[in-house]
Amino acid sequence: MYHSVTAYTGDPYRITVAPDRLRRQLRWLRNRGLRGVGVAELLRERAAGRGARLVGLTFDDGYTDFTENAVPLLREHGFTATVFALPGRLGGDNAWDPLGPRKPLLTEDGIRAAAVAGMEIGSHGMLHVRLTEADDACLLEETAHSRKLLQEIADRPVEGYCYAYGDVDRRAVEAVRAAGYSYACAIDPGPLTGPYALPRIHVGDRDTALRLSVKRLLHRVRRRAMPAGPAVTPLTGAGR
Repeated sequence: MYHSVTAYTGDPYRITVAPDRLRRQLRWLRNRGLRGVGVAELLRERAAGRGARLVGLTFDDGYTDFTENAVPLLREHGFTATVFALPGRLGGDNAWDPLGPRKPLLTEDGIRAAAVAGMEIGSHGMLHVRLTEADDACLLEETAHSRKLLQEIADRPVEGYCYAYGDVDRRAVEAVRAAGYSYACAIDPGPLTGPYALPRIHVGDRDTALRLSVKRLLHRVRRRAMPAGPAVTPLTGAGR
């Protein structure tokens, strides 16, 4: 789970990875015979029994640095990824992070550019709202309406949803399912783990090859695996 990819000086939420660090992390995957893909592709291949060497890469929030910095590095390594965007904040910034530096978010053109580059477009909701605290009208807006808008922008189906802050409960899962998504990403959903609450691994700027190896091992021990298919889980930054 990644978020922002850019050079930085301050990062109180640990959501930023410098481009050179990302390049080394992607090289670490490739050197182990692994290929980074979007989550929808990972799940399709996994269901067909072909997902053993695939790793799901996700980028939450939809920052403009995804197309500027992450996409070129992904393509350099022959990888793809899922970017979870916020259609209610197009061209805005990460106002939900009061302590962090302001980071610009993708515009409609940026989302289209990511799609044309072969990246999967997913929804992070409309406004980065905790679904566990949302009323029924807000739930519908964050799930169904955000999907409709992103499909219109990207001109392709939007299969995946990502819970803001990683917060998920059964009511949120049912709202996402009812909105027509085929999967949803969380962080550590415990007993809710499944296609609509996929666990992920936070990847940050301090994650060297050794730390990535340890995180990969701990993920299998600490987090409940998907109930069927090969033991492949999305390697993903922290749940903001």
